[in-house]
Amino acid sequence: MTEIQRPWLERYDEGVPKHIDYPQVPLYHFVEEAARKYPDHIAMIMKGGKVTYREFNEQSDKVAAALAKMGVKKGDRVAILMANCPQFLISYFGILKAGGTVVACNPLYAPPELEHQLNDCGAEVMLVMSRFYSVVKQIQGNTKLKKVIVANIKEYFPGFTKVLFSLLLEKKSGDRVELAAGDVWFQDILKQYAPSDRPNVTLNPDEDVAIFQYTGGTTGVPKGAMSTHKNLVANSLQIMRWLPDTREAGESVLISLPLFHVYGMVAAMCYGLAAAATLILIPNPRDMDDILDTINKYRPSIFPGVPTMYNAINYNERVIEGKVDIKSIRACISGSAPLLRETQTRFEELTGGNLREGFGLSEAPTATHCNPMFGENREGSIGLPLSDVEAAIVDLDTGTRFLDIGEEGELILRGPQVFKGYWQMPTETANALRQLPDGQVWLFTGDIAKMDDDGYFYIVDRKKDMIICGGYNVYPREVEEVLKQHPKVLEVAVAGVPDPYRGESVKAWIVLKPGETATEAEIVEWSKERLAKYKYPRSVEFRNELPKTFVGKTLRRMLVAEERMAARPTPEPDAE
Repeated sequence: MTEIQRPWLERYDEGVPKHIDYPQVPLYHFVEEAARKYPDHIAMIMKGGKVTYREFNEQSDKVAAALAKMGVKKGDRVAILMANCPQFLISYFGILKAGGTVVACNPLYAPPELEHQLNDCGAEVMLVMSRFYSVVKQIQGNTKLKKVIVANIKEYFPGFTKVLFSLLLEKKSGDRVELAAGDVWFQDILKQYAPSDRPNVTLNPDEDVAIFQYTGGTTGVPKGAMSTHKNLVANSLQIMRWLPDTREAGESVLISLPLFHVYGMVAAMCYGLAAAATLILIPNPRDMDDILDTINKYRPSIFPGVPTMYNAINYNERVIEGKVDIKSIRACISGSAPLLRETQTRFEELTGGNLREGFGLSEAPTATHCNPMFGENREGSIGLPLSDVEAAIVDLDTGTRFLDIGEEGELILRGPQVFKGYWQMPTETANALRQLPDGQVWLFTGDIAKMDDDGYFYIVDRKKDMIICGGYNVYPREVEEVLKQHPKVLEVAVAGVPDPYRGESVKAWIVLKPGETATEAEIVEWSKERLAKYKYPRSVEFRNELPKTFVGKTLRRMLVAEERMAARPTPEPDAE
């Protein structure tokens, strides 16, 4: 095939455009516009504390002023280490207004991981939540960090909640800290500066980098994916237009996805700000009681998430017993892992809303595909390319030949949201962004996929995760999809483990549904009836939970590493 086919354009929902005119503006334009048009509209809610768009805009101006005074110049990287809270958003947009580049760090990082990221990006200023302050101080001497701005989670709590937190939880949670000389409190800089002190920085949305998103940590050395202001503005508007019934200043978005990750950052935060929505912040995504109480009280209409989160709600006793009302939820996009039809159907029955599977990656900078919100949702499919996204399948051997409909190969993409490259990694950038014989530069995703006649795409697996079993290629995701159909299985991960005869054999790690029991032999026999001889799992391990990233992506490689460690012979004790 020599020409790209675009059958997906005929499957778009009514109101979803084939093309969007993207404004040439920096990302913080969304905040400024919302503050101009709806100054008293609530921008954020956390634990009952509320921030208006006027306050949000003015406080981020003040942060920009403080950063400029600290020496932050256009293009400088500034790090954030915070949970989901108003201070994260105010810091994020303050950095952008100062002309800086946001480097959002994972609060779960061990000190060496955080140290590596800070050294790689070269950040000299960091905004950190007080509970993570000790970790930063532990490694600061090994980095270029010169200034640390510290925020306490309670700063935006309403009065009584703040008092209770101060008395009962602040010390226990590690939020009560003494600052070292030279470090400053977040609230002090808000008092010290005025919005008019904000620096006058001119940005080129096409070229100036808004974020470094570190990616690839589970498969190799983390890489700083650089996305421009244009990339983020475009992807925010692509997501907003995919939900054609989005009401400006009329939506409320539940944000339990971590904001340090591009999925939460773009599909929740930036989408919400583009729509002048109210962002309902959940600091701890594992606190299901807080999530349900928040839904019950603040009535979110949009809830981007991951399958494990929707599953947890589906099987929560309070939900089953009708003790919380979740029927305000109108639209959800699920990502990071395959969405089972059972999960989708049950969640839609409970809420009355639409739950759709989508797909994206940090290099785009989050969303590229999604099933139609109102049209056909095809099981097992990541859906259709978003507006202005070109998607194609190329052969795995050369990566230069476009494949026909139904053929499996590597998924490649083009679009206004595709990133600029990896920070200080020219070889990695050249591998990801390649010019093909059609004269266009494409993003190579590393995902094996196929497209059907109507333009729906299906992920087969990651190239790096493919199992070579006795000379045959086995895709873990295909085996997982079959095992998920077993009536007792809640979650499953499949990977290749060393085998002296086959080279690798297929192993499954399974979490059973509550109250269910099963044996390894039962699962293996069930699999034999549904999979080719070389594909069915040779071994099964039952677990209470599977290791996952913060956004719910199963860490297959961690399971394989544990398997290899367990297989190592135990050293014999030294003879006396």
